[in-house]
Amino acid sequence: MENQENHLQDKDKLSIVKNFINSDGSLKIIPSQRKKKNVILAYLIRDLQHGKTYQEKELNEHIKKYHEDYATIRRELIMQHFMYRQNGEYELNPKEMWPVIF
Repeated sequence: MENQENHLQDKDKLSIVKNFINSDGSLKIIPSQRKKKNVILAYLIRDLQHGKTYQEKELNEHIKKYHEDYATIRRELIMQHFMYRQNGEYELNPKEMWPVIF
């Protein structure tokens, strides 16, 4: 039963990604609904490495691959505890600190 629930959750997440990500990989719009926004934020940082420190410019360039409003997305990554910032450097938080995405 749990495996089936996980599959449904993965399907829901995939559906959200398909609705908000263009075929070229760019983000159509930043979702306003918290649950959907967190799914998209997790998607946008899937290629970043845990334990690696990113300079603000480097993080901005990563985000710009998906959306021009890198400042808003960067702020959301901090506010939702996907990342933390210290002295202008950014690092992924442990996944246990990330918001629960249904």
